[in-house]
Amino acid sequence: MGLCDCRGVPTSCDDPKLIEALDRCHEASLAFCGDPVGELDVLLAVHPDFIMGHCFKAGLLTQAMEVRVYDDMVRSVQAAEALADKANERERGHIAALRAWIDGDFFGAVQHWEAVLIEHPFDLLALQLVHLTDVLLGDVAGQRDCVARVFPMWDESMPGYEFVLGFYSFGLEENRDFGHAEEIGRRAVAMRPSHPYAIHTLAHVFEMQGRQSGGIAYLTRRVKDWAGTSFANHIWWHLSLLHLDLGQTDRVLQIYDENLRGRDQTGDKYEELDSAALLWRLKLLGVDAGHRWSELADKWEPSAEDTLYAFNDVHAMMTFVADNREAAAEKLLNANERYVDHAGDANVAMSREIGLPFCRALQDFAKGDYSACVRRLTPIRYRTHRLGGSFAQRDVIGWTLLEAALRGGQGALALALANERCCLKPSSPQNWRFIARAHTCLGQASHASRAEARAASLRAA
Repeated sequence: MGLCDCRGVPTSCDDPKLIEALDRCHEASLAFCGDPVGELDVLLAVHPDFIMGHCFKAGLLTQAMEVRVYDDMVRSVQAAEALADKANERERGHIAALRAWIDGDFFGAVQHWEAVLIEHPFDLLALQLVHLTDVLLGDVAGQRDCVARVFPMWDESMPGYEFVLGFYSFGLEENRDFGHAEEIGRRAVAMRPSHPYAIHTLAHVFEMQGRQSGGIAYLTRRVKDWAGTSFANHIWWHLSLLHLDLGQTDRVLQIYDENLRGRDQTGDKYEELDSAALLWRLKLLGVDAGHRWSELADKWEPSAEDTLYAFNDVHAMMTFVADNREAAAEKLLNANERYVDHAGDANVAMSREIGLPFCRALQDFAKGDYSACVRRLTPIRYRTHRLGGSFAQRDVIGWTLLEAALRGGQGALALALANERCCLKPSSPQNWRFIARAHTCLGQASHASRAEARAASLRAA
């Protein structure tokens, strides 16, 4: 009949040691520590008929969105499918989700995992994969509601509850319920101080609310809780954004050199995403990043024709245009144009609607054709969630649009965009500097002086 995991969710496995080992690997993946995929490889080499082990490994690899892991993911799915006649209903649901994923139907995969979760609300793997995939796909409501559907059934007595709190906290934050998100996130960290996902959610709250000094203090105070995890790179990026808003570019470059590009890199694309996203923001502020662009573009160039995930492609494009790699930029654009004409997977719409327009806009910006950049980005600015990622990550699109308007002399548009940003986050010194620059562009010196004074006051505070 098979045994249940530590949360009472059924498996087809009747070896308690295997179930315990899988539970440990799962906890490690949720805590962003250790090498859960490597541990599973060792386990599966000895127990190749462990269905849930194959499902778990493939499920984790779906979230990498990298070509280098794709074949390994497919092999794991095929191994699970070969054992499907021995699987229980829950495991067959996971197998169906994974098959949909490798067929390019990411939304179909989510539906299969959600069906599993409805029948098994304590299936933490299904919840993890639905939530994280909704982040990848930019399904903002889904990130919150997939957790809300099961949240009342969980409590502190259930192993892994702190991770459910972490997922729910992030979903609330992305839906701008910042107070509730902070409360839930702090509960998660109280239960597990070394909880990088929940700490990261709180970093989002600080960023979105313009609580720069508080966020810097919190992340710095808890650095020992998150710096040793595999999620540390992204939290360093969040810390950089808080410093960036205060105009502390020297500190931002220090974090980039010592942490984002330090010695402890894993080679994951997420690290290079964060690096590109930070350097591009510095470029928008007119900060010379020097050799850093070339080193980063070297990392991205082998991936120029991947077309696996539009979110990756736009960050690759940032490095190519910033480092004047015209051949690499054209290679990326040509590959994506061919891809959207012939492919049929879920990423096609992301690439066609947001990825390609933004890539071309980045090229326009780097060439100094700011009017063209504005024309490309204005129609998509309210659809950028379709690119995936978080509001904090996608903000680079709106920031690029605003900077292009300022540099292109479109003062009225720039002021409108800056006003919009300032109403959402009035405690941001950078937003007030945008307003000052827009007024200067319009020849309104007194308004510009008042806005600049407000920015200076906020930085001093």
